[in-house]
Amino acid sequence: MRVISGKARGLKLNPPKDQSVRPTTDRVKESLFNIINSYVMDANVLDLFAGSGSLGIECLSRGAKHCVFSDLSKESIKIIQSNIKKARVEQDSTVINKDYKNVISDMGIKKQEFDIIMLDPPYYEGLFVDCIERIDKNNILSEDGVIVVEHDKKDELPDEIGNIVKTKEKKYGITVLSFYELSVEDSDE
Repeated sequence: MRVISGKARGLKLNPPKDQSVRPTTDRVKESLFNIINSYVMDANVLDLFAGSGSLGIECLSRGAKHCVFSDLSKESIKIIQSNIKKARVEQDSTVINKDYKNVISDMGIKKQEFDIIMLDPPYYEGLFVDCIERIDKNNILSEDGVIVVEHDKKDELPDEIGNIVKTKEKKYGITVLSFYELSVEDSDE
């Protein structure tokens, strides 16, 4: 597990010790960042279910302004904090040890919006739709922002969830990346 590009390029990150955490492979991560590259510079990023923090750290390495890393696992939080320190991005990072529902709600209350929201929840727990519904309800996706969902190819995600629509889907073996944005009609209002 390493940072692929930017100021921390080549840095090896500490992997999660928890076997239930699946780090994003370098191949999928590289493809993901080729797709969302135009969103990254000066972005506010939310890395939900952050695991090792790899995706958020990659964003910061590539010029994102700030990243909120959240995970419910105390073990993951320790790994995220050590990786943030290793990548020297402490000033640009906030780490939250809470359930995703509380994190999304807290960000909504603070009227905080994100340009990139990374969703990589545990597979087979059906959390994808609930996460996106809560993101929509709490208005935390910026008008021109993107939600990136990493999921198993067996998980069929809907094309529309509230005011949020799927704009793209890419398959990499058993891993699928689905991209969501606010629907055009809503951003015009």
